[in-house]
Amino acid sequence: MQTMPPLKLPEMDPKISFESGAPYIWDRIRKKAVSLTKEEWVRQHLVHLLIEHLDYPRGLIRVEAGLKYYKKAKRSDIVVYDTSGEVFLLIECKSPETKLTSKTLHQLATYNKTLRSKHLAISNGMKHFCWKRDEKGETYAAVSNFPRYELSSKK
Repeated sequence: MQTMPPLKLPEMDPKISFESGAPYIWDRIRKKAVSLTKEEWVRQHLVHLLIEHLDYPRGLIRVEAGLKYYKKAKRSDIVVYDTSGEVFLLIECKSPETKLTSKTLHQLATYNKTLRSKHLAISNGMKHFCWKRDEKGETYAAVSNFPRYELSSKK
């Protein structure tokens, strides 16, 4: 098994298993073991950050959620809803060796045209960029951290 790289995210104690020699990691959102890729390693660390360090309820998080954009089926990496059912946070994950570029941001923006999230983020586990939508809902400004959950209950 290849060793997964250390990330610039809080450490976690993952449940790793093997099936036919291939590594799997337990996904606490989907409640099943999923193939352990480098991108999945980042995604599971971000889910851990949200739940264990930023107080997000597990029940409001969706992983690999399907969405439609101009009749095309797409999959968003992490979507978090607020208590009113609106999208609060949309995160696009990449593997640690993938550079976060304008192409990554374009992918996030494309998904957000459908979801209209209050907060956006991209991460490769080493670098993270976050944005918050302005009060008028027209533009996004860079912020230094992922938002804590308690902010999501405020309109």
